[in-house]
Amino acid sequence: LVHTKLKVSFDFAHRQMPAEAWITAKTHFYDHQFFKLDAKAMSIRDVRVNKAHADYNYDGKELIIDLGKAYHSDESFEVYIKYIARPEEVKQQGSSRIKEAKGLYFINPDGTEAGKPTEIWTQGETEAASCWFPTIDAPNQKSTAEIYITVPEKFTTLSNGILVSQTDNIDATRTDYWKMDLPHAPYLFFMGIGEFSVVKDHWKDKPVHYYVEKKYVPVAKDIFGLTPEMMQFFSDRFGVAYPWQKYSQMVARDFVSGAMENTTCTLHSESAYQEKGQLIDGNRWEDVIAHELSHQWFGDYVTTESWSNITLNESFATYATYLWRAYKYGKDHADAKMQSYQSSYISGKNDTKKLVRFHYKDKEDLFDAVSYQKGAAILHMLRYKLGDKAFFAGLKNYLNKHQFQSAEVQDLRLALEEVSGKDLNIFFNQWYYGSGHPKLYVSYLYNDLLNTLTLTVKQADKVFRFPLEIAIYESGTKAVHQIAVSQKEQEFTFHYNQHPDLVLVNDNHVLLCELHDESKLWEQNIFQISNATHYEDRREALMVLANHQDDEKAFLALTKALDDPYYEIRIAVLNQINLSHKHQKRSTIRKIESLATNDPKTLVRASAIKTLGKLMDPVYKPLFINGSKALSFAVKRSSVEALYLIDKNAAITAVKSFDSPTKEALSDVITRLYIKEEIKEEMPFVARHLIGTLFDRAFTKYYKEAFDNTFNWIASGNNREAIQNLVDDLVLKGKKYKKQQVDQMALNLLRKLIQKQSESSNKNKETLILIAKKGMADLLD
Repeated sequence: LVHTKLKVSFDFAHRQMPAEAWITAKTHFYDHQFFKLDAKAMSIRDVRVNKAHADYNYDGKELIIDLGKAYHSDESFEVYIKYIARPEEVKQQGSSRIKEAKGLYFINPDGTEAGKPTEIWTQGETEAASCWFPTIDAPNQKSTAEIYITVPEKFTTLSNGILVSQTDNIDATRTDYWKMDLPHAPYLFFMGIGEFSVVKDHWKDKPVHYYVEKKYVPVAKDIFGLTPEMMQFFSDRFGVAYPWQKYSQMVARDFVSGAMENTTCTLHSESAYQEKGQLIDGNRWEDVIAHELSHQWFGDYVTTESWSNITLNESFATYATYLWRAYKYGKDHADAKMQSYQSSYISGKNDTKKLVRFHYKDKEDLFDAVSYQKGAAILHMLRYKLGDKAFFAGLKNYLNKHQFQSAEVQDLRLALEEVSGKDLNIFFNQWYYGSGHPKLYVSYLYNDLLNTLTLTVKQADKVFRFPLEIAIYESGTKAVHQIAVSQKEQEFTFHYNQHPDLVLVNDNHVLLCELHDESKLWEQNIFQISNATHYEDRREALMVLANHQDDEKAFLALTKALDDPYYEIRIAVLNQINLSHKHQKRSTIRKIESLATNDPKTLVRASAIKTLGKLMDPVYKPLFINGSKALSFAVKRSSVEALYLIDKNAAITAVKSFDSPTKEALSDVITRLYIKEEIKEEMPFVARHLIGTLFDRAFTKYYKEAFDNTFNWIASGNNREAIQNLVDDLVLKGKKYKKQQVDQMALNLLRKLIQKQSESSNKNKETLILIAKKGMADLLD
């Protein structure tokens, strides 16, 4: 591919896209007379080569064009194709991350879904770009592009590159001309159309825009406003300035994944939308924003040569989130993220999967915890092996060598070797082309006569070669030792002056492994929680001590950890501490009271309020009422739940004072409160959120009984608004989670609703039954 030019318009009624494509291509080396393009489920109307009619063969997946003559090495030609893209007829499957793979998506095109805007957007990864334009749908292809998008004039458009012009047409439509003059892969081509407001920002002289629904304009910069700072940070860290003409982010309805890094224009799911009360608790979408932005370097600027090498895209973007956290919020914040990566990979039982997988059943299966989380952990290890200076200089070398091209993992190795001078074959063969991770069993013996500590390291299953950091705490000081592990079982000896207080293996937590310390006594966690420097060691210690709170020293160590500098540790202590022990002191309560009112993190204040709520002491009623008026949704939630335990009427009064966005954000707790109190006038609200509450809660026997009772309460009733809300929500969830067979559950509940109404004495039960039957028809459509 050399260049792709498209002219598109939209048939909203049939969910189709009439279009024209001009594709400039050239042969690579061998002579070719036939040109094969991926083109899925299209209606082909006309094909020409260099403006002359051409013969072609089309099977619904591939379009094979007779070029009329053999073209030689580097000889170019232009193909014209007139076609209609028909995404609803695409049959290919999606993945666990991309729920559908039809490339082009019409959202509420006829405007019949109340409260949902009409939108059109595309999603190309992995090979769904060819569902909306003919192309060579492979990640190792690169093409410049221009797209003319004709839409009703009320719509805003977004595409790759720069908006060159907008032309008003006589039929109340407008044609927007977008031009991308730098080459990128077909799966990164993008169109987004809808009634969006554009919030403008900038990085240096480059436009940075946020495309959001009108109601989210006031919070758009609260959600996305760190983007320019991220662009500067990644430009500095990667050694290559942001390489594209602009950067835009759009939030779409019903997106099939979390977000997608289309070149110059990332598309986010509506989960990115947050209210002020959520954002004050922490931007839960910030990691995604950083992840997708970093793809503009790793994935878009340099693209994986094949899906087998997808780690070059996803591992880097996942690790970039760690880098951003470390820069913006500090080491603990970043270490907590890395620990979550390692845990996610290990808990997923991914031992047999390699980072680079040349053999797989489905390319979609490569988008997993190995390519994302394990890959990020391996990059962290590689950084530690090389040192920061060589590692980041190597990344710069890699990006510069392969700019606007594709690459494979060996290219990364060679770029790092060229800078560092190190032979990295053993590392890459073990971690990229091999599977699994070390499973270590460590034990140690002290010899106070010789003042030596003998550490034994055993590897279960496979044997790996790796450096390992050992920390020995002695007389208030920490000594760090590096050892090299390469055998099934090895012993290492260390000298000390006084008997050590603590030994920590993998002290820096760089090594991705499962570690079992067979020598540590639980009492040593009292020292560990106060002295360990790594987040995970402090978290691990507090979880052990939580099971020994009957010991006064353990309890006091937990209390002391309420002053930990990292807020997640403070939250974890609050969630675990037991205030019913006899040695619990008033000073502990006072500390928690202080956290509930003064901690700089609203999430800590919320956890402290929740902990105080367990005491069910009326003295805290003013604190809980005040908390229910806070801007923070987390503080509101904890305050209402705590207040309910001591004064139900006050809690209901507080909830009824909330505005609509707050009620929606806290719908799970509010719904449970209304259910417990059987507040009939709130039945429509309960009905609208009942199914969501079911999904959000652990489905224990208690909640199943509560759900069944509430469903019967609504389904047997005569409240038309509640019945309509329940049916609408069942249809919505049934369609949205069809792959999880929620549609079948919804159908069964609608049948049950009809039965309940049929057995009732409601005067308007026939009308209510018709509402349910219409819902069933919508689900089956």
